[in-house]
Amino acid sequence: MQKITEQTSLHRHLEKKSTVELLQLINEEDAKVPQAISKVLPAIEKLIDAVTDKLLAGGRLFYIGAGTSGRLGIVDASECPPTFGVPHGLVIGLIAGGDAAIRKAVEFAEDDTEQGWKDLQAHQISEKDFVIGIAASGSTPYVAGAMKICRANKISTGCICCNENSLVAAQANFPIEVVVGPEFVTGSTRMKSGTAQKLVLNMISTCVMIKLGRVEDNKMVNMQLSNEKLVDRGVKMLMEKTSLNYETAKQLLLEKGSVKKAVDAFNQ
Repeated sequence: MQKITEQTSLHRHLEKKSTVELLQLINEEDAKVPQAISKVLPAIEKLIDAVTDKLLAGGRLFYIGAGTSGRLGIVDASECPPTFGVPHGLVIGLIAGGDAAIRKAVEFAEDDTEQGWKDLQAHQISEKDFVIGIAASGSTPYVAGAMKICRANKISTGCICCNENSLVAAQANFPIEVVVGPEFVTGSTRMKSGTAQKLVLNMISTCVMIKLGRVEDNKMVNMQLSNEKLVDRGVKMLMEKTSLNYETAKQLLLEKGSVKKAVDAFNQ
């Protein structure tokens, strides 16, 4: 049976449509994504709680994927340290073909059933860790092969796929299958499927980091102060929590390195 992600687009003769028609139709298709995600919130909840337990016990979170899916995992992993102030090795993104594939596709890299596990082994993967396979098709050999060996080695797994009853989901302890329907351009899973994966990744990393205590109230109190915009944001957070003026708050913030540490120092 043909995968839903590979089924023919619901829209024909795209080359004959005006720009505004294309935009309206793409927007209509994109609107289906959050609706599809809402149907699998219970599955996402279970995965988040399982990941949180692993990280609280000293484990790490790995994302593994190919092409667009792999790049989305790398983006999410790379944003955790500056946003939440966690170590760079806590959330790790791996892509078929290695770092070169982030910018340029590496031919046939996703077809290797053994390389995914080798890439995980390079990080000394263990039962303490959690692996999420990201594959729109749900059949990517690089991902499926790694997931299968993870299960055999009692490493907890989850997945984000966009087809039902997929090979990757069958290897996952906590499968998430977001079925968004045929793509606007037939088979172009960088579109709705990619959007769905990005939204679910946002949910996973944000919720996990909140549960790890990296957010207070609704603020990124542990964010890295890596540019003037973030320093200014941090100063204003600190001013909300203390009686300090802007310049004094900024001096304390830069001295302590984070809003949380600055607030703790002020309250001592």
